[in-house]
Amino acid sequence: MIKSIRAAQRLDSRGNPTVQVDLTTDKGTFRAIVPSGASTGTNEAVELRDKDPAVYGGRGVRTAVSNVETVIAPALIASGLKVDTDQKQIDDFLVRLDGSKGKGRLGANAILGVSMACARAGAAHSGIPLYEFLRRESQAKEPYIMPVPFFNVLNGGVHSGNTMAFQEMMIAPVGASSLTEAVQMGSEVYQHLKKVIVSKFGASATGIGDEGGFAPPISQPHEALDLLVQAVAEAGYIGKVKFAMDPASSEFYRDGVYDLGFKDKNRPNVHTPKQLMEVYHSLLEKYPIILLEDPFAETDWASWTEFQTSCPVELVGDDLLVTNTEYVQKAEDKKACNGLLLKINQIGTVSEAIQAANLAYSFDWSVFVSHRSGETTDDFIADLVVGLRTGHLKAGAPCRGERVAKYNRLMDIEADLLARGVGCAYAGEGFRRAHQV
Repeated sequence: MIKSIRAAQRLDSRGNPTVQVDLTTDKGTFRAIVPSGASTGTNEAVELRDKDPAVYGGRGVRTAVSNVETVIAPALIASGLKVDTDQKQIDDFLVRLDGSKGKGRLGANAILGVSMACARAGAAHSGIPLYEFLRRESQAKEPYIMPVPFFNVLNGGVHSGNTMAFQEMMIAPVGASSLTEAVQMGSEVYQHLKKVIVSKFGASATGIGDEGGFAPPISQPHEALDLLVQAVAEAGYIGKVKFAMDPASSEFYRDGVYDLGFKDKNRPNVHTPKQLMEVYHSLLEKYPIILLEDPFAETDWASWTEFQTSCPVELVGDDLLVTNTEYVQKAEDKKACNGLLLKINQIGTVSEAIQAANLAYSFDWSVFVSHRSGETTDDFIADLVVGLRTGHLKAGAPCRGERVAKYNRLMDIEADLLARGVGCAYAGEGFRRAHQV
């Protein structure tokens, strides 16, 4: 039984307030801290902010905190729902309690904090790790699959102060033999990348963006990828570490065209959708890129569909899909992509995120679990990626506590499974089909 639910306003990795929830049962107190995004999809569930300019510049979440304690807590406690057996019913109850489209009445940030805390409590009451609790909730099969970590090591877009339009350049150690070795490889490439940047641009160019990636004074995607090629070579991992890109193109889409110079008003660099497709194909041919996320804007469905017919790598929808089954179904109908970026705060409950993942799987898509730019030290998504067997996740660079917390948790999970002699494999080159293994 749930005894109490308390909430508080705490800070995320960008220094903005977010919602922290503490849920108490007779097994203890279980905490969840909700992340927040900078590059957000229009159709994401509503993150409730106070909009009082005198407090945190309008970014406060006191209303969401109050909703947890004065609306959600008494209603959920009175419902008698059990954390160990009723996760989906709890999440459905929270959605009905809000009663609005997009969870705008109580706030998706309020609702998600409670949903995550209930899952943690449910795992404890069931006497199992959180990843196993989530595996059972999703009805995923066994054995466990440890994911390929996609490290965002070069930042652009709205995540950094340089003029590169593309938001994220990632490295993926698909050639590792384990998750733990993959983290080592990613960290080593990251350190070599720092040396490469210092040698080319000086020490002052090693400042980092929101997700821990470096943000040197570059403006073109090929400049970023050339830096990665050199860093991987100097680390000794040619062929073992591949690349991924998240242009986050909705940020530079205006009036039917894409301005790759949107961060430098004096140097516009406008591309039609077809010209942008040519840019992507050129990069895909030249560099070992294995995943492309949000190459077109969330409203530019025609370009997604056209590009999908010739895209040779995993094509992931983020802003396009917002972890919502409605848009996952629409993208399948339009043949717009073949991968779902899964962000639990885009939809607002654990169960709805699982439903989106399972719908994507039913279409033979891949699922790519993701953090947010405004992260917290909560490592929930590490358990989620193992429980759902998605085979890959991104949680930022191997730098900054809120990013490293996820990678450390994954290494702990892998070590625990191996110590117990439980079946456990690293997704590696087969990360896209890990859920089918």
